[in-house]
Amino acid sequence: MGIYVATASTWRTVDLARVNTIAVPLTIACGITFWVLAVLENNRKNQKETWKSVRQLELDLEIAEERRILHAKALGVPVDQRQFSYKDSLPRELENLRTEAQHYRRIHNMFQSIIIIGSLGTTTAASLADTPSYLKWVTVGLSFMVGVSAGFTGYFKYRERSFYLQQTADAIEQQANAFELGIPPYTDEEGANLAKLTKEVESLRVEQRKRQQQLDQPHEGRDGTV
Repeated sequence: MGIYVATASTWRTVDLARVNTIAVPLTIACGITFWVLAVLENNRKNQKETWKSVRQLELDLEIAEERRILHAKALGVPVDQRQFSYKDSLPRELENLRTEAQHYRRIHNMFQSIIIIGSLGTTTAASLADTPSYLKWVTVGLSFMVGVSAGFTGYFKYRERSFYLQQTADAIEQQANAFELGIPPYTDEEGANLAKLTKEVESLRVEQRKRQQQLDQPHEGRDGTV
């Protein structure tokens, strides 16, 4: 409509032939793209009832696991079967630990990058003999970002959290692999090995929770507990 109005209003006044040679094919392409997207959107709406988001699928999985636990509790499942079910849940536990460790590692790397780049940028901007006014504001902004990043990194201990989570995941994986391969200390019968594996994994998880609690404490409390 814009092309039509412009052409009609400038008829015999301005030559828009060159503009129209580009604008008309572009308008046609946009119309075809709009039609294709409209068809796809209509199909998506028709299939919306059968589609579920990732969050909904995760929620359904959590509900199913809770129901499985309640059902197993009502049946009075023997200890050895509960231990076997506990062993089968270890892969998901490892995935959660490593995902959380990677999350903290990314945050730590981001803050460290800000500290390094901000420190170099602040030093470079401040070392100029005649610093323009806008560079002074850049220096102030970089200094503030460096200070905030250093403060968050020192207080929340992202690197330590990532390290402990990854260490716990590796230790649990080592125990699970030793159980599957039947190597020491899992050289007894399956029932005894299951009990030993459950004990070792729970010890590792308790140790990880203690480390997490220690990192969550303020500096004064953490120094007092060491």
